[in-house]
Amino acid sequence: MSSATIQLAKRVSAQSLRIFSRRKAFQHLSCRQFNEQSCINPGDGLTNEQKLIFETAKDFATNEMEPKMKLWDEEEIFPRDVLQNAAQLGFGAIYCKEDYGGTGLGRLDASIIFEALSTGCVSTTAYISIHNMCAWMIDTFGTKELREKHLPSLASMERFASYCLTEPGSGSDAASISTSAVRKGDKYILNGTKAFISGGGESDVYLVMCRTGDSGPKGISCVLVENGSPGLSFGAKEKKVGWNSQPTRAVIFEDCEVPVSNLIGKEGQGFNIAMDGLNGGRINIASCSLGAAHRSIELARDHVLVRKQFNRTLDSFQNVQFKLAEMATSLIASRLVVRHAAEALQNGAANKVALCSSAKLFATESCSKICSDSLQLFGGYGYLKDYPVQQFWRDIRVHEILEGTNEMMRLLISRNLLST
Repeated sequence: MSSATIQLAKRVSAQSLRIFSRRKAFQHLSCRQFNEQSCINPGDGLTNEQKLIFETAKDFATNEMEPKMKLWDEEEIFPRDVLQNAAQLGFGAIYCKEDYGGTGLGRLDASIIFEALSTGCVSTTAYISIHNMCAWMIDTFGTKELREKHLPSLASMERFASYCLTEPGSGSDAASISTSAVRKGDKYILNGTKAFISGGGESDVYLVMCRTGDSGPKGISCVLVENGSPGLSFGAKEKKVGWNSQPTRAVIFEDCEVPVSNLIGKEGQGFNIAMDGLNGGRINIASCSLGAAHRSIELARDHVLVRKQFNRTLDSFQNVQFKLAEMATSLIASRLVVRHAAEALQNGAANKVALCSSAKLFATESCSKICSDSLQLFGGYGYLKDYPVQQFWRDIRVHEILEGTNEMMRLLISRNLLST
C-alpha cells in the first residue's frame, strides 16, 4: 500500500472504513476510476472519502456484476450470492444506523453507491436500492424489538426485503389501497393483493401498506409480514421488458395472520411512512439511471471511435460529436440535480419532497434518452442482445413509472411551486 493511500485511508471516517475493511484489494485504492479531465467524471465535487466509496462500488460492479449482467437478464436469475457479497461491503443497509449492522452513511453516499453499481447491472442494483429503502423504514419507524430481530439479517442480506404499496386497482392513487388488516386479539388478519412487487416470492420480509382504519391516507398502516406466514401466497412471475434479474410477482393475502407487534410505527401512520420511504426511493432510482447513462455513453464513445462509414470513423462526423456533447451535458445536469436532492433529503430540507421529485423526473427521463441515443449511435448492432447498451435502455425505462410515475412527480413539483 502506498503512503498516499495509507494517509487517505486514515482520513476515512470510522463508519465508512467498514466498507473497505473486507476488501481484498484495498492496497490498490487510488481513486483510479476518475478521469479528472473528463467532463462526465463522476468524482467531480466528491470528497476523497466519497471517491473511495464510489470506487469500491464501481470495482464490485465491474468484477462481480457486469460480466454476469447479460446472463442474469436472459435466464432471469436472481443473484443471491452476489447480493450477499455486496452486503459484505456494507451495501445491504447503507443509510441505517450502525447499532444493528447498518453502515451509517448518508443519502449522498447511497446515491454514489447506486450510481456506481448500476454501471454493472441496473436491475440488480435497483433491487438493492428497494431492499435498502425497506431496511431504513424498519430502522427509522420500527420498535427496538423489530430492529433487533430484522436489521442484522437485512444488513447482511441473509434475508431480503420488499416494499408493498401498489395494488391492481391502486397505482398513483396510493391513498385508495384496499388491502385490509383487521385486528383480532394479538394478530392482524390481512386480506388483499399487492401488484408488481419486486422480489415477490423471493424476499423474506414484506413491508405492507394496509388499511386498518377509514378510507383515505389516515386509515393506512404499515405491517411487516414474513415469508411463510399463514395465508401469504404469490402470483406467477411476471414477464417483463427489463429488470429481469429480480422477480416481480403479486403478493396475495388470504386471511393472513400477522402479529400486532409487527406494526411499523403507529396505526394510521403507514401512508406517511410509505411516502417518506419513497422520497429516498426516488433518489435511489434516479441514481441507478445515472449509472446506466454513464456506462452507455462510455460504450457509445468507444464504438464511434472504431466504427467506420464512408472511410471515416464515426467520431469524425460533426452530428455524432454534437450528439455525444448533448448526452454528456444531460448526464452532468442529471447528476447535479440528483446529488443536490440527496443532500436536501439528508438535511431534512423543507422542500425535500419537491427536490426529490424533480431529481427523479429529470434524471430518469434524461438518462433514458441518453441510453436511447447511445443505442442509436450503435446502429443495428445496438438492437442486438450481444451488445449491452440495449439492456441498459430496457432496464431504465421502468424508472419513469415506479417509485411514483413521472406524471405524479410533475404534480408534486407544481403543487410545491404554486403553494409557496
